[in-house]
Amino acid sequence: MQNIPHIPVLYREVVDTFKDIKNGIIIDCTMGYGGHSSMILESNPNIELIAIDQDQTAIDFSTKRLEEFGDRVSIRKGRFSSVIKDIIAEYGVDKIRGVLADIGVSSLQLDQKDRGFSYESENLDMRMDKDAPLSAKNVVNEYSNSELENILLEYGELRNYKKIASAIVNSRPFTSAKELSERTKHLMPHGKKIHPATLLMQAIRIEVNDELGELKSLLQSIEDSQFTDATVAVISFHSLEDRIVKQTYTKWTKNCICPDEAMRCTCSRDNSLGRILSKKPITAQDDELKENPRSRSAKMRVFHYER
Repeated sequence: MQNIPHIPVLYREVVDTFKDIKNGIIIDCTMGYGGHSSMILESNPNIELIAIDQDQTAIDFSTKRLEEFGDRVSIRKGRFSSVIKDIIAEYGVDKIRGVLADIGVSSLQLDQKDRGFSYESENLDMRMDKDAPLSAKNVVNEYSNSELENILLEYGELRNYKKIASAIVNSRPFTSAKELSERTKHLMPHGKKIHPATLLMQAIRIEVNDELGELKSLLQSIEDSQFTDATVAVISFHSLEDRIVKQTYTKWTKNCICPDEAMRCTCSRDNSLGRILSKKPITAQDDELKENPRSRSAKMRVFHYER
């Protein structure tokens, strides 16, 4: 593990989730630095893996890291919510047996100060795709007061979102994440295990990368695909993402899809897409928490399509 720049969270649990897949294709929607991808390929010697990422730095690294697996690996660049549609259309649902999505920023992205994800960064960027038009600098310096209030409340769940938004508007322009953190730290929640600026940075990052929209689009693409026999695992890192995954999985299990106001059932009552394999979210074990503290927020939920 020491030679891996980004330790993948829940690595044992991910391998265990896909261990019974003997053939076909597994899609890693968020390849990153290839941690999960390499472990899945090693544990499932007869499967093919298609990996997706929008970060060219990660693609360059993982292309070399995964080259030992030869033509068993294919890497696609782009947003996973749209690329997965192309993959499904190309290969068909019957050949795809697994989908993994690790919805989070990698440790390497956080640690690279020039990417602007960290509250200590001298930049203000936060783009997972460096070619994307919207950056954190645009959000912080150009959004209206009400727009900032909305993202701080919805994505950061910050109670004093109004004061924080006002402080940002009255203190801009900002040129670095560090400057933003310093000027607003007196308004941030204290006493938690996380840095006071964490929720602020989270809110801005989610807006920049449309992370919740991407997750919803991914889940919709999976639902539209009508998989016949596939395991779907999603790892999330905060309550907003986890809630979306939980509610979507619950919807997928329903036999009756008639409107709540319907007097009687008029559907076939045979609309369940499969079953939830994780009644409660899967979390990191104690030794992983010690080895990788960032895993403490990770929650994985697993669904199996069976039609």
